[in-house]
Amino acid sequence: MGEKGNKLREAADLADQEEELQNRQKVLTDEMKLSWLNDQPISDHFELEKRFAEDHRLTLSSARKEIHLELKKYEIEGKDIPAMIKELKKFRRTLKGEKKIAVTKSIDNLIFSYSTHLDSNIEKIYWVKKYKSALKDMTCSEEKLIKLSFIQDEKTRREVVDTLCKYWEARIERDGMAYSSDYSKMTKQMTNSKREFNKIVKQSIVNLGPKELLKRHIVKLVSEEQGISARQVHERLPDNLLRKSSPRMISKLAKTQNITIVNGALYKISDEIKKDIYAYTAAFIDSDGYITMDKNHNPRVGLVATGDRGKAFMLEMHKSLGCGRLHLDQKSPQDTKPINRLNFYSRNDVGEILNKCLPYFRLKKKNAEILLELLRMKKSHKKANWYKARKVELFKLMKYENHKDDKNYDFAKYEIDIDSVVKYYDNDKNSTMDKLEEVLKDNEVVDVIHKMEEEE
Repeated sequence: MGEKGNKLREAADLADQEEELQNRQKVLTDEMKLSWLNDQPISDHFELEKRFAEDHRLTLSSARKEIHLELKKYEIEGKDIPAMIKELKKFRRTLKGEKKIAVTKSIDNLIFSYSTHLDSNIEKIYWVKKYKSALKDMTCSEEKLIKLSFIQDEKTRREVVDTLCKYWEARIERDGMAYSSDYSKMTKQMTNSKREFNKIVKQSIVNLGPKELLKRHIVKLVSEEQGISARQVHERLPDNLLRKSSPRMISKLAKTQNITIVNGALYKISDEIKKDIYAYTAAFIDSDGYITMDKNHNPRVGLVATGDRGKAFMLEMHKSLGCGRLHLDQKSPQDTKPINRLNFYSRNDVGEILNKCLPYFRLKKKNAEILLELLRMKKSHKKANWYKARKVELFKLMKYENHKDDKNYDFAKYEIDIDSVVKYYDNDKNSTMDKLEEVLKDNEVVDVIHKMEEEE
């Protein structure tokens, strides 16, 4: 029993040490993240996410989570702190003696905690934290800080920083100055900077009506829990919005926010992903898609996903890319979740997708290059004496790229020598086609000149 107890204590100690190490690692990671953000110039938040992903070798979605900025309002039982302090001060007037002193201490502690909370919020707004001193002078309430955190475009951020700098410069110049016309001039500059700051913040986040607030809550809830139903969204709304809405209304509003509904479940692809849709498509093809050619040397590219969520995703991708053919709710070989595909068959569709995704491929870049060479050959060089032989080589290279990691794959049935197939890469015809197409262009120019001379 004693030996068992010792082992349990050792296990508990190890668990505590592991937890402590994880906490330290989190602190270090947060410090590194803040240090990186502090070194960045003022820029659009989405561009910053892409740089962070590139510098830290993360996916765009992971980078977005890492530098996500969300300020929460400090409330007690639904009341904000200034309102709570005001009520406590009124209540204090009814008290005397020790009780009054105790309430006064509570108010002071609450004010200190709230002040610390506001300082912490300013620190989180990485692009403005360097101007903290001037920002605090702007009578910057918690509500204004939350509005500041929503500003993501570079132009508005620069306008905010510009007003803070003008205020700070006027304040520095006024410090120690005797009352005079120059003192008044600096004071006026500070007042104008405050007004400009408040104007920018007010215009950047328009006061939202109940309908707009409802839309924001719908998007937020669906983004947090993909596949949630309209009824579940309705049940999780704040009381003021719950009373003014219904599941049917939520379904209608969801469609206006680019939310896809499949069998009553709501799904949303981030609008930020759509801004960089070809990078995301390339990553999806790398992981859950394919690039190949059939036995007749026709190009084939596709994305595959399962279940209702996969169906919603395919519908959104088809809408965002504007090409391809959907094949939904197909029966899977294992008879489990239905399979949904977005396939690209035509030369135009395949060429557009591969050319735009090519810089972002990590695993299937070779496959893409093989198909792009084939498409180019099919378009303009079918009569070349090397066309048929090269077409066969590209087919074998594609088979090799798609199955080289499968030790049990039978390459012999396609007459592929696993040891020598890579030599086909040396026969790349892109440079040959470049020269031929250049000659064709020159000939076209000569033909046009001859035609003009004949008309004269």
